[in-house]
Amino acid sequence: MLYQENKLKQGVIYLGLAGVTFLTFLPLIWMLSSSLKFDSEVFSLPIRWIPRNPVWKNYALIWQKINFALFTFNSFKLSIIITIIQVLTSSFAAYGFAKCHFRGRDSLFFIYIATIAIPWQVYMLPQYVEMRMLHLINTHLGYVLMQSFTAFGVFLMRQFYVSIPDELLDAARIDGLNEYGIYFRIVLPLSKPVAATLCIFSFVGVWNDFMGPMIYFDSVANKTIPLGIRMFLGQYSTEYGLIMAASVVSLIPVFIVFLFFQRFFVEGIATSGLKG
Repeated sequence: MLYQENKLKQGVIYLGLAGVTFLTFLPLIWMLSSSLKFDSEVFSLPIRWIPRNPVWKNYALIWQKINFALFTFNSFKLSIIITIIQVLTSSFAAYGFAKCHFRGRDSLFFIYIATIAIPWQVYMLPQYVEMRMLHLINTHLGYVLMQSFTAFGVFLMRQFYVSIPDELLDAARIDGLNEYGIYFRIVLPLSKPVAATLCIFSFVGVWNDFMGPMIYFDSVANKTIPLGIRMFLGQYSTEYGLIMAASVVSLIPVFIVFLFFQRFFVEGIATSGLKG
């Protein structure tokens, strides 16, 4: 009797999770369906989930009506560069906060992590003024410099580094390795799971960023995919079919990155909160 009750509870839980999963994917399914429709059919009721006559040319038009290839290249360029820099800077700072002992370490770490609670809109204007004084407005370099450091990444990687036994690092010091050697030869190789986790967060964050590029990029040559999709919004008409097609294409790299780092992502989330 108890076994049957447990099986029933388990079935109800699985059914609820399946329902939540379906609701989560429903907007994506609607977006995919709308990308194969004419603009007049996108918001028609009742919703036709499977288009009667799929408009495949929408996926060709997004490359012809705007310079979508350039925007895709810019998004890849910024996302990859910033992701690499954020992983390196976050891991280096996290090692210092986790394994190096110096006066005021914990207070400095607390102050740095507290910046996570400050909305970007609060310091957006001072940051813009600073970039303008440095003549870095409308340049990819300025945007990269602003995104090179992330307090969340430092916090995530520090939690993982705390779980590394101090005895392992002490043994390396006895063998003659300095702190830089320990970091590059021992700590970094061990941090693949949490580094992969941070890669996903950083890549997706930069790839989907709209406000930053909209504020700092004026020329078409520097724009990214989110700004390119916005170009389908006209003053008197909106090409919803092309917007949906471009959105579907923009999701593909994100899915690829997640699938590539999926195994490390789950392991990194599990191990980053073991101690600390």
